Amino acid sequence: MEKEPIISLKDIAVSFDGEPVLQNFNLNIRDGEFVTLLGPSGCGKTTTLRIIGGFVTPDTGDVFFNGKKINDTPAYKREVNTIFQKYALFPHLNVYDNVAFGMRIHKKSEKEIRTAVKGMLEMVNLRGFEHRSVERLSGGQQQRVAIARALVNDPKVLLLDEPLGALDMKLRKDMQVELKKIQQQTGITFLFVTHDQEEALSMSDTVVVMDGGCIQQIGTPQDIYNEPKNAFVADFIGESNIIDGMMHEDFLAEFAGCKFRCVDKGFRKDEPVDVVIRPEDIDVVAPEKSPLHGEVTNVTFKGVHNEIIVDVKGFKWMIQSIHYTGVGEHIGLEIEPDDIHIMHKSSYSGSFGDYSTFSDEMEEDILISEEAEEAEEAQQEAAE
Repeated sequence: MEKEPIISLKDIAVSFDGEPVLQNFNLNIRDGEFVTLLGPSGCGKTTTLRIIGGFVTPDTGDVFFNGKKINDTPAYKREVNTIFQKYALFPHLNVYDNVAFGMRIHKKSEKEIRTAVKGMLEMVNLRGFEHRSVERLSGGQQQRVAIARALVNDPKVLLLDEPLGALDMKLRKDMQVELKKIQQQTGITFLFVTHDQEEALSMSDTVVVMDGGCIQQIGTPQDIYNEPKNAFVADFIGESNIIDGMMHEDFLAEFAGCKFRCVDKGFRKDEPVDVVIRPEDIDVVAPEKSPLHGEVTNVTFKGVHNEIIVDVKGFKWMIQSIHYTGVGEHIGLEIEPDDIHIMHKSSYSGSFGDYSTFSDEMEEDILISEEAEEAEEAQQEAAE
């Protein structure tokens, strides 16, 4: 049986200085889930978080908590706690007193506080740090203090606004594992905001992809990655080759001038579509073995694989392969039917997916640089 939502946002709209930030926004968050709001800067994800926390009042629409409307409930009376990117620890208090602060505000007994703080510090692997100044802690340790302080009051929902943004890459990865483990241990609903796709995919039960104040897709990390709803989602979640195509009939698509069997159906006959193919799903073969073939224009070593750009009839494809291919080589691109994903056309169609964009920008930068050097040389010659 599907869980009832602990939080529901109904027909929310918010504008700042006349600019709409959220429009006709509807979202249900189920109890006990790890939910991530994912999207680029300015898409409205932090505003959504702040509406739930009680820091922003929507212009229109309603906020419900366990079925009860809480639009007019102040932040301090809501059963939620928030962790921001800047952890806002009290520098004059040690670790114990930082974690105990909220319980003391709520007039809990010192015995209750000791038991709860000890349990929380063990959960976040800070046992023995009780008397340590928070200013002598690493970034990851400070974040764990902030988590313990937020959880010690037993909130129903924990809101996390890009809390890993200030950490280095290795520590971020470690804390991703820690946060997921803590959420599973406590069973508390986590609502996490990030623009980092890897964080969203590795930590979440549910991912909410946002852009332009609207939800583009909601689903599991696997659904979001393997079955994107439109070109924005396909491009934002990982790398994608997105090319114009046509569905002639069920299980038969045409793109790049060739017809391919696929596993998609339910489109109109000869409907124009967007075709998505992930770079890791393309095999490099001899050019005569595939109707799709072209010239390698760039190869970048990425550690676990090579990132290969191939020009196929003017469209630049990305391939990720463990095999090395040299620039200038002519290769074939082999694609299996279940690696082809068909999407309906959207307002994002034509905006993503051709890896010539980066190359064109680079060539333009090089051209500008060369022109600047020539101008400088001419000035020097004139001065001499």
